[in-house]
Amino acid sequence: MPVRLPWFLSGEPDILGLLDAQAKVTVEGMRAFAAWSAGGTSDDAERVRDCEHGADDARRALAHALRTALVTPLEPEDLYTMSERLDGVMNGAKDAVREAEVMGIPPDEHVREMAELLLEGVRRLDDAFGRLTKQGAKEHGPATEAADAAIKTQRRLERVYRDAASALIEVDDLREVMGRRELYRRISRLSDDVVEVAERVWYATVKEG
Repeated sequence: MPVRLPWFLSGEPDILGLLDAQAKVTVEGMRAFAAWSAGGTSDDAERVRDCEHGADDARRALAHALRTALVTPLEPEDLYTMSERLDGVMNGAKDAVREAEVMGIPPDEHVREMAELLLEGVRRLDDAFGRLTKQGAKEHGPATEAADAAIKTQRRLERVYRDAASALIEVDDLREVMGRRELYRRISRLSDDVVEVAERVWYATVKEG
């Protein structure tokens, strides 16, 4: 179990604050991803890439803080895993944009719906981290409620993905079928990362309760 923070170590890095900062960069990036998926401009795609770099910087800052901190509000392994999986969401969004550009497959209505649900899920994770920052791991109820809400958004995304895959039966162009199927799959895998982060919030806070 992590050691409790005594008054004379109050200068320790704000680990949860750093995690929350990474979440906020990710929310901004997924907002750009949602805008791109809704037929946005190349500026939206570039903003996704910029936010991916920003999220990497935030993840590295948190990893450095974990290495130097004498005490942590949650187990270091849990904090590292949440940060790493959150980073996977932003990396995956950048890769999805790049793949769509390379294949010449613009986002469609299914992609737009999935991107909106990913954005909503990441917002819920940001809410969970913010509540942990304000209330601490012991008072984990509000944080786990936000984590549950994140998981629910991704269950809705699964349904959109299945509908999208089924709709490809009606498409005659094999190249488009293959391109869209891969794009749908890539975006659906981002949903797995969101769920993993949310479940880790539960796992980490229940240990502290």
